[in-house]
Amino acid sequence: MAPAKEFEAIAMSLEGTVQAPHLDRTAFKVKRIYATLAADGKSANLKFLPDEQELRCLTHPQAFAAVDNAWGRQGWTMVDLAKVDARELRAALETAWRHGAAKKR
Repeated sequence: MAPAKEFEAIAMSLEGTVQAPHLDRTAFKVKRIYATLAADGKSANLKFLPDEQELRCLTHPQAFAAVDNAWGRQGWTMVDLAKVDARELRAALETAWRHGAAKKR
């Protein structure tokens, strides 16, 4: 289980990350937002490429699911924090962080 405080600590440990309010969530960004944490702290959304999303959802379907809208088709993926361990969460956040840190096209 990866509680919200652990999610926040891992995200804030990634170089250049800043935290800011984003609608009803907390956003984590470098050049762009790469993750958002739900207000209840039970889930988060992470920015993956569509193929990365597909792989995570196939290998850990209990923990990862595509966001159910157009954002999900772009790779945004929900993670159930109660169903991932710290190692899995760090790997997922690092993947999302790379997308947030990449130069805008």
